[in-house]
Amino acid sequence: MSETIAGYMKEKKGLNANVDFYSATVYYSLGLPTDYFTPVFAISRTAGWTAHILEQLEDNRLYRPLSEYTGHPVGLTVTPIEQR
Repeated sequence: MSETIAGYMKEKKGLNANVDFYSATVYYSLGLPTDYFTPVFAISRTAGWTAHILEQLEDNRLYRPLSEYTGHPVGLTVTPIEQR
C-alpha cells in the first residue's frame, strides 16, 4: 500500500516519499499503536535535535543548507581553518 501511495504522489504531485513516510509502515507492521507513532518519531530524533542546539549555542549560528549539492567542484582549494 505504501509503494502505491508513494507512486501516486510522485506521479500526480512530483513529490518523493521521505523516510518518515515509510517509518509509519514499519511502526504499523511492528504492531505499535498509532498513538505511539509521534512519540517514537520524536524520541528517535532527539540526538540530532540536541546536536543542532549545541551547535547553535557554540557560536550562535543556525546551520541550514541553502542550496542543492551538485558535486565536488574541480580545482577547489581550501584555506586551513587556522588561517581563516
